[in-house]
Amino acid sequence: MYELAHRQILSIQSPFRPPQRSINLIKSNKMKKRVSPMASLFFISALAAAFHSASEAAASSQSPFEDNFSIMWSENHFKTSEDGNTWFLSLDKETGCGFQTKQRYRFGWFSMKLKLVGGDSAGVVTAYYMCSENGAGPERDELDFEFLGNRTGQPYLIQTNVYKNGVGGREMRHMLWFDPTEEFHSYSILWNDHQIVFFVDRVPIRVFKNNGEKNDFFPNEKPMYLFSSIWNADDWATRGGLEKTDWKKAPFVSSYKDFSVDGCQWEDPYPACVSATTKKWWDQYQAWHLTDSQKMDFAWVQRNLVIYDYCKDTDRYPKLPVECSLSPWG
Repeated sequence: MYELAHRQILSIQSPFRPPQRSINLIKSNKMKKRVSPMASLFFISALAAAFHSASEAAASSQSPFEDNFSIMWSENHFKTSEDGNTWFLSLDKETGCGFQTKQRYRFGWFSMKLKLVGGDSAGVVTAYYMCSENGAGPERDELDFEFLGNRTGQPYLIQTNVYKNGVGGREMRHMLWFDPTEEFHSYSILWNDHQIVFFVDRVPIRVFKNNGEKNDFFPNEKPMYLFSSIWNADDWATRGGLEKTDWKKAPFVSSYKDFSVDGCQWEDPYPACVSATTKKWWDQYQAWHLTDSQKMDFAWVQRNLVIYDYCKDTDRYPKLPVECSLSPWG
C-alpha cells in the first residue's frame, strides 16, 4: 500500500471545491460539465430488476459491528455510537486502530460509508481495503482505498492500489468532488473474475480489468478479508513527507457505518459460489463491464479528477505493465 512515497505529488493546483450532494453540480474555473443523471443510481440497483434485488441482499447483510468485525489492535482507540451503528477509529501519538471482517470472501460487492478526519489531517492515513492476509505478507493479494490527509483547506487525496502475490506498484490517485470530512460517503468495490471496479458514491473512479488468461496482475485466486485502519504516515503521505502530523490536533477520528456485502463467503476447500455459475448478480455478464451511464461518469472522472496513474508514468515504468494495455471500456 505504501510504495508511492518517493513519487508523492508535491502540490495541488486545483482549488478545493465545497461539498456537493450530487456530482452533476460540480463546476470549475476551466470547465463546466454535467455528469450523467444516472450517476445517482446505485450499481446494484441498476441490476436489481433482473437479478432478484441485489440491493436488498446487500442490505440484509448489514448488522452490528461485532457480528461482522474484530478489532485488530488498540481496542481502547475504538468506540461505537449509542445505537451501535456508527464506529469510530482514533489515532494519537501512541497508536492508531484497525478492524477486519471475521469472514473471508472471494468475489462480490463490498461497501462502507466513511467520514474522514476533519481539519488539519496532514500525515494521517485512513485505509479501507481488502487483503488475503492479516498482515502485510510477502505473497498477499490486496485491493486498496487509502485516504491521504492534508493541511486545513487542502483537498484529501484518494489512492487506490492492486496487489497480486505481494506485488503492487499499481497506484492511482484522485481528487474528490466533495469534502469527505463533512458527511458520510460510500466507498465500494466490485470484484469478479473479469474486473475490479472502485466506486465512490456509486460513481466508478477506477476500473482494473482481467485479460482472461493466467497472469501476474489480476488477483482472482485468494479469498480476502476486508479491513479498515487509521495510522500515521507523515514520512510520505502528505506532500512526500514534507507536511508532518500536528499531534496537538490529536486524536484524529475516522467514522464508519452501513457496511454491506453481497459476496461469496469463503468455505474450505473451495466454495461453489466462486465457480463460473453466474448465479450471483456480481458474477453475471452485466457486471463484467461498466454500464453506459457508468461509462459517462467514469469518463468525467478520468478527465477531471485523476492526478496520478502508474500506467502513464513512463519514468517509473519505461516498459508499461501488461495490464495497462487493457481497456477499461470493454
